[in-house]
Amino acid sequence: MIKNILITFLAVFTFTSCSLDDDSNTNVSFKTLPIKDAVFPEEFEFGSAYTVKVTYDLPDGCHSFYNLFYEYKETSRIVAITALVDSTANCTQVIIEKEHEFVVNVNQREDYTFRLWKGEDSEGNDIFEDIVVPVIN
Repeated sequence: MIKNILITFLAVFTFTSCSLDDDSNTNVSFKTLPIKDAVFPEEFEFGSAYTVKVTYDLPDGCHSFYNLFYEYKETSRIVAITALVDSTANCTQVIIEKEHEFVVNVNQREDYTFRLWKGEDSEGNDIFEDIVVPVIN
């Protein structure tokens, strides 16, 4: 599922960013990174806003944060990190732990289920960790 969205985004990005006059030799791609850890409040109050912090690893110095993948699915939210990968750069081979914060505006009365993307299994199926945050009125 995440792969399909990422492939579509990459295809659109590739076709709209091509230029015959482009002299750059950069080879940049996107990669979805798993959420390593997350800090959520114990509960949400309807109508309020909360900051959530996620931790992830950049595999090496060629990877940099691009954006937070945040997809709504009814009362669930799928969360992952999208990184830019520069394959032409001379990169450090050190894993870099990073944090990212985002705001959740509580606008549903049902409990929120955050599906943190943890990667893929050996068969290519997405692995998620589900965290449920109850909503109080």
